[in-house]
Amino acid sequence: MAQTVSETNAVAQVTEPEPSTATISGGHLVAKALKAEGIDVIFTLCGGHIIDIYDGCVDEGIAVVDVRHEQVAAHAADGYARMTGKPGCAVVTAGPGTTDAVTGVANAFRAESPMLLIGGQGALNQHKMGSLQDLPHVDMMTPITKFAATVPHTARVADMVSMAFRECYNGAPGPSFLEIPRDILDNSVPVESATIPEAGRYRASTKSIGDPASIEALADLISRAEKPVVLLGTQVWTARGSDAAIDFVRQLNIPAFMNGSARGTLPPGDPHHFHLSRRYGFNNADLILIVGTPFDFRMGYGRRLPKGATVVQIDMDYRTVGKNRDIDLGLVGDPGAILAAVTQASSGRIAKAGDRKAWFSELRAEEDAAYQKRLPRQLLDANPIHPLRLAHEINEFLTEDSIYIGDGGDIVTFSGGVVQPKSPGHWMDPGPLGTIGVGIPFVMAAKYARPDKEVVALFGDGAFSLTGWDFETLVRFKLPFVGVVGNNSSMNQIRYGQEAKYGHDRGRIGNTLGDVKYDQFAKMLGGYGEEVRDPKDIGPAMQRARESGLPSLINVWVDPDAYAPGTMNQTMYK
Repeated sequence: MAQTVSETNAVAQVTEPEPSTATISGGHLVAKALKAEGIDVIFTLCGGHIIDIYDGCVDEGIAVVDVRHEQVAAHAADGYARMTGKPGCAVVTAGPGTTDAVTGVANAFRAESPMLLIGGQGALNQHKMGSLQDLPHVDMMTPITKFAATVPHTARVADMVSMAFRECYNGAPGPSFLEIPRDILDNSVPVESATIPEAGRYRASTKSIGDPASIEALADLISRAEKPVVLLGTQVWTARGSDAAIDFVRQLNIPAFMNGSARGTLPPGDPHHFHLSRRYGFNNADLILIVGTPFDFRMGYGRRLPKGATVVQIDMDYRTVGKNRDIDLGLVGDPGAILAAVTQASSGRIAKAGDRKAWFSELRAEEDAAYQKRLPRQLLDANPIHPLRLAHEINEFLTEDSIYIGDGGDIVTFSGGVVQPKSPGHWMDPGPLGTIGVGIPFVMAAKYARPDKEVVALFGDGAFSLTGWDFETLVRFKLPFVGVVGNNSSMNQIRYGQEAKYGHDRGRIGNTLGDVKYDQFAKMLGGYGEEVRDPKDIGPAMQRARESGLPSLINVWVDPDAYAPGTMNQTMYK
């Protein structure tokens, strides 16, 4: 029987859902998007433009670590990404809050570290009116990020946060920046009108192997090489390709060198691990494979590779492959995925790999000779303490669970030749921007991300001074670490070149610091501190710092007239 019009209307009234009255603010949409990306902590310094994000983080269970300088927040977000493999996030206010964070974003940009900086901004209805802390943040951030934009509407907040994270992984990773005006953050919109991307559904895998024909070509080159070497660079760890790199090196029997964050891919003592014989290896190899590191100043812009060798480069960024030096073969994609594919493709061609005993013996002899030549300086009992002795003591102190962080110029250059992490992902340094002051924020990120790990940090006294007040943040959040300050009251990496160029009388202009007792500074802020002037006391002092369970600083007075070879050669400027 047909229904009447009134009956039909009654059915419609019963079946149609009631319109929702639930609303959500912009700050809470930020927090939901962070949660979808797997972010469990933000690093921040408060400001009135951004406080609704804090409120959202509380509801989403995201920790808020508040620091004393926005540069620290940005560096910590960078460090968190390096430690976890997830993007880091820093939240800062408008104007000087955002400009203070520029250095941290720039460092992440050069280091290819994925992080999101969220900056406040005046309300849209005050645009161009001279609102508090108004600056053209997007214009400033565009050259040093992979993506920079303003969020135009509250309903788009979560969508654009997800977009920014996606752009972080476009090619080689890097930072993104979002400016969110205050009224966009504070306003609320109906939940159903907001775009909220679902976790795991708004970006694709980046594990590309590139051109399969290039995989086959590389496998063929390796099978025919008599003296191959591989340099494993930072992207190996960034892409979490350490296991694939280890399999590649061992199964195809290739001597390996490591730099940047790839240090520790192979532990010291592994028969395929080489360190001090890199120049000899490059000069005598018939196949050189460069994985995940550019031909920048650290590689002499490619000039340190002999013209006669076959050179292969693997990188996540197409623009890096073949830049500054011609190559014989280039592969663009995920380093771990590519190395795994080459290992598989080489399974039927590795007969010659077992014939490289003479090449390994040749390299090992060079490695041992370099070590024995340097060892007497590492064991010096001189006072003031030689920086090599300090680096030696730190290396002896490290365990398999120790994350090493280097923050400084000359003192960290010394440590780079001595300190050897024992596991993948256990080395952190600024990267190619050469930013000093990363140490305390990197400690913060490492201890927050991996509380089960011991963190050991070496600072130059000049480097520590830049961000050292956030030692108090480590005390406040109960993040213990073993800190060592190599104190020579100088900016020695600059001082050496200055004296060489202008003479001794003008060599101390602009680079000399006061004799600061950093051990007392640590105690003042609630941490553990000791002063060391005798090299025999370095190890015991570090052990007491470890046992204290507190953030610590061991103030070690080192020889101001000892310079690292890299500093004396001024290799960073050549």
